[in-house]
Amino acid sequence: MPKRPSLLASVRAGRRALRVTVAAAVGFYPALYLLDQPVAAVYALFAPIAFGLLSPVPGSGRARAGTVLRALPGAAALTVIGTVLAVSTWTAVAGMLVVSFMLTFGAACGPRLSGTAPGLQLFYILACFPPYAPDTLPQRLAGVAVGMTVLALVEMTLLPDPAQPSYSGRISDALDLAARAADDLVRAAPSGLAARLRQTGRELRFSQQPAGSRPTGAGRTDRALAQAGSATRRLLDQLAALSELPVVRADLASNELLREIAAACRDTAGILRRVRPVAGPEVIEEMIDQFLAVRGTPGDPRSAATHALLRRQSTVLTIAVSAVTVRTAVALAVGGRRPVHGLPHEQFWYAGTGTVRLWLVRVAGLFTRRSVTFQNAWRSALGLALARLVAGWLDLAHGFWVLLAVLTLGRTTVATWSAVRSAAMGTFTGACAAGLFVAGAGGGSDLYAYLMAPVMLVAFTVGPLEGPAWAQGLFTMVVTMAFAQIAPVTWQLAEVRLVDVLTGSAIGLLCGLLAWPAGARAEIRRSARKLLVATAPLVRATVSAASTGRGGSSAGHEVAAQALWLTRHRLRIAEGAYAQYRTELPPRAAEGGPDWLAALNYGVRVLVGAYWLPRMSTQDGLPSAARRWVRQASEEVEGAARRVADFPPEGLHVRLSPLPSDVAAEVPARVLPLLIDMETWLIALTADLQAATGHGGEGAAPSGPHADGTRR
Repeated sequence: MPKRPSLLASVRAGRRALRVTVAAAVGFYPALYLLDQPVAAVYALFAPIAFGLLSPVPGSGRARAGTVLRALPGAAALTVIGTVLAVSTWTAVAGMLVVSFMLTFGAACGPRLSGTAPGLQLFYILACFPPYAPDTLPQRLAGVAVGMTVLALVEMTLLPDPAQPSYSGRISDALDLAARAADDLVRAAPSGLAARLRQTGRELRFSQQPAGSRPTGAGRTDRALAQAGSATRRLLDQLAALSELPVVRADLASNELLREIAAACRDTAGILRRVRPVAGPEVIEEMIDQFLAVRGTPGDPRSAATHALLRRQSTVLTIAVSAVTVRTAVALAVGGRRPVHGLPHEQFWYAGTGTVRLWLVRVAGLFTRRSVTFQNAWRSALGLALARLVAGWLDLAHGFWVLLAVLTLGRTTVATWSAVRSAAMGTFTGACAAGLFVAGAGGGSDLYAYLMAPVMLVAFTVGPLEGPAWAQGLFTMVVTMAFAQIAPVTWQLAEVRLVDVLTGSAIGLLCGLLAWPAGARAEIRRSARKLLVATAPLVRATVSAASTGRGGSSAGHEVAAQALWLTRHRLRIAEGAYAQYRTELPPRAAEGGPDWLAALNYGVRVLVGAYWLPRMSTQDGLPSAARRWVRQASEEVEGAARRVADFPPEGLHVRLSPLPSDVAAEVPARVLPLLIDMETWLIALTADLQAATGHGGEGAAPSGPHADGTRR
């Protein structure tokens, strides 16, 4: 049984439908009946539908109104381009290809465009169809301006939605919780603390945020906020892991660092709320340096008590690292472009980069054949261009509906057949109802005028909640009543709409089957495999840099830099594929199988270790015996990553060989903490790999250094 919409979703849909209906009626009726401008009336009708239903703009009423008004110049420009290119079928098709690709691809580069891209495409679609009538351009532009302006006013005044909490506000609230938790951990961990921390971390995932509040843009502010949110999730999960570690004897160094972390979290939350001046992470960095200098290994290095103490200290250290990351990212988000001294350049590579360069980096990263963003853009562009070609070639009377069907149904999902069946059934039912209504109403337009607004209200409320069948069927009624007021119609109009929708659905289905037919399922497997393979040299380079001491060879630095860049690039592609995968319905037999999220977490954990572990290395590095064990352990992780990359159906058992006690006994006291840091990092990586096979078991949720528990 499909899940029924909640009461809250139904109320929101009803409020949105009321606003769209009022805006459409206010623009349509006066233009048609008072001014006798049918062309302007059509555009004034479809403008609210475009930005209220086809691409519902997220945010509060005031925010949506601002977005609609900012999109007005783009809608007008696309109307002009479509009107000019309608001179022939081929020019209209070429324009459709370019416009659709640019809007769909650009929508993935910034959250503002993503909310308006489908609506903007609708204006080009409307304008590029015959008849070629450049003389009607003033009426078309007037209709666009009236429809969008009225919609903006209605969004602000008629049952406006309340403002949504910003993502920065959610981060600041989470940092307040982290500060209280750090203070509590100095004394004793209260019961339920770990669960509360992890739940708050999960609430910071982008999947839990309204679409309009997600910092997904390519600019510095959005990049910094996204990094701050990710690091805050790690911080909360690491605090939760610390609360679950066994109690050890008094650890004054760790307690002092925890107090400093708590103060830093409170200050950072104040910076986000704009009640404290922007400041960098220098104080926490000094405390980390002091902590690294004083932490040691009293007692027998082979004893369980010593190992437990080092595990606790290592976990506190990673909490401090996350706090530094949050503080630096917040300073970049609030304070703008500024140098980042003394921190890993690769982690904050965007800090000194110009806005144009940042956008070029985003476009270059997504402009690859294996990018789901690139695939979606080409699929949409090819489908709409083919639909425009078919409509022009066959001289369909209402070819606009062909493209509208492709726009609404041509999705990159494994459920395309289901969507087309539902749309066809709904359109057939709506066409029959509309045909019967037209046959009974006759040629008079008064009845259509009286009933169109109520029918719009019902259609715009029920359609988004109940799926393609209801949406297509009710929208058929709305379109029939609208065009019946502009020109005489017969029952055959419903028949034409049915034919056009089925034609558009077939084209969308054809593009879905021929162009990347498996949706993101194939791409997430391929991109996850490439991510796991790309991390292998980075794990090896990180271990080598940390264990051999500060400095190292220039060749080693070059290998590490190349591996770091490739891992970041592969992670970006895999995250895009996973985001698309989350929007698709799974196949019926999709039980068990690989855990793609664990594979992404593995990539994130590798990067965190690569950024920070070499910085914690001592001048001389590890002794030869410990270095040999670390190298062998890293090779085990590399081999496991390459085996897991194939995601065998039966799964794989991944487990790291434990650190021999005799090796630990030979390590000097000042170096042993680094060895424990590296051991725990490698154990955490194997736990992620084990979970990625879909057979996560023992150790699947590790705690300790870099056990960031990131979830997207």
